[in-house]
Amino acid sequence: MRNYLNYLENQSIFIIREAYSKIRNSAILWSMGKDSTVMLHLVRKAFMGHCPLPLVHIDTGYKIPEMIEWRDAYVKKHNLRLIIGQNNKARSAGMSPEKGRLICCGALKTTALIETIRAHKIQGLFVGIRRDEEGSRSKERIVSPRTNSNTWSYKNQPAEIWEYYNLHVPPNIHVRIHPILHWNEIDIWHYIRKEKLEIMPLYFSRNGRRYRSLGCAPCTADIRSNACTVDGIIAELYATKASERAGRAQDKADTHAMQKLRSFGYM
Repeated sequence: MRNYLNYLENQSIFIIREAYSKIRNSAILWSMGKDSTVMLHLVRKAFMGHCPLPLVHIDTGYKIPEMIEWRDAYVKKHNLRLIIGQNNKARSAGMSPEKGRLICCGALKTTALIETIRAHKIQGLFVGIRRDEEGSRSKERIVSPRTNSNTWSYKNQPAEIWEYYNLHVPPNIHVRIHPILHWNEIDIWHYIRKEKLEIMPLYFSRNGRRYRSLGCAPCTADIRSNACTVDGIIAELYATKASERAGRAQDKADTHAMQKLRSFGYM
């Protein structure tokens, strides 16, 4: 397992360095979740402990309060630059999950992300998604170019052969880079254990409940679990048949819900 984790790490670091060297004004999309925190650690490894990129967090106003507290403490502790993106217009107009899960995600996440990208002139965004996590993400490429509107054409994507990634893009094209696309959920937790990473406490069991996937409070359910350590989580994952995102309400809102959201620019 250690050799395999080293292989995954080396491949991710190669992707990160290649993208950083060729794309101007990049940033890291950071949700505070396990995947984006592992990706952040890989960026720091790629640059000898230094993180040369700002973090972007899209704050819907509906996050679990402990997530925001942990975010601010983590950023301060590690001296990181943080950009907080919000769709204040939609929030002021009363946007909420009651308006419809996909409508709310579109306004408070997708629109907020696109506006943040434009405001900060971000050309490359590192995103910690994995192919095994959700169906539409299995269709992604390591490097995913977006049009001016940030839409994703899942039927028309560049080929990636022999680890050649198309990073030569014109200034008007925005690119998503996915350095851990080839990892899976158990890989992530094995790597967290190996590297002794600091991870959001909500992943660990309290009173017989924990979160397996983190999102907005109204749309994210915890699961029954006694796993209060990384070893316990790994053992639980080997035994479970439930999907990782079973507790995410937006995935159940419509057929191909995530694919529809992502085609319009969702992370």
